[in-house]
Amino acid sequence: MLACLLVLAPLRAETPHAMPLLRPPDAGFIFPEKQTLNYAVDWRVFPAGSVSFHLEALGNMQNVSVTADTVGAVNLLFRVNDRFQSSFNRETGCSAGFSKQLVEGRRQVNSNLQFDYSQNKAIFTEKNLISGINKHKEVPIPPCVTDSLSAIFYAASQPMTVGQSFQFPLADAMRTVPVTMKVEGREEIKTPAGTFQTLRVEPTADAGVVKNRGNIWIWYSDDERRIPVQMRARLFWGTITFRLTAIDPK
Repeated sequence: MLACLLVLAPLRAETPHAMPLLRPPDAGFIFPEKQTLNYAVDWRVFPAGSVSFHLEALGNMQNVSVTADTVGAVNLLFRVNDRFQSSFNRETGCSAGFSKQLVEGRRQVNSNLQFDYSQNKAIFTEKNLISGINKHKEVPIPPCVTDSLSAIFYAASQPMTVGQSFQFPLADAMRTVPVTMKVEGREEIKTPAGTFQTLRVEPTADAGVVKNRGNIWIWYSDDERRIPVQMRARLFWGTITFRLTAIDPK
């Protein structure tokens, strides 16, 4: 449940589309050397879990790691204990890869997605820890792509003007998807971490379940940091909202 927003799972294309180029981060944008963003997660009106994003620079790479856990009654109904990792080049925006370790109810799956730009392909491996089934897949990719987790922070590095959009190629285990980020407007958002002036951005794809079943929004702080202070996924089975609770410079 928590994973659906973190990995932007609905942004999967079903038909071919013209592929945009992944533009480098804006020259004036500075990614944090080290930072942890903590969120409380609500499902409809119920407290559902907690999520932490840890960002850390290592050379010219920006590493992102995430922990997502259910809490309270939701934990009793459907336990989630997920871990995600990704990294991308701070100068080009190109992702190096994305991995996840999922524990969701009785499902336990580890997967890894690596981008080999020398051969223009993505290499995907997956192991189901319950059934023991392994998967291996290789698919072509453009010369530079982002992944489902890095995209949240890569997008923050792009110029944002209300009423305008920008695009980038997002690669997952299946194929590469052209994603449009529409900057819808400015909005004041109150969170446990404080009150922020934000830019509300809606990621969309031209095909796939996001078109038919729901929407995703990200509220970035309207300043040089572009912190995602709130995220929301409105899907056919309910709405999940991530609200920032703390910003830790560690």
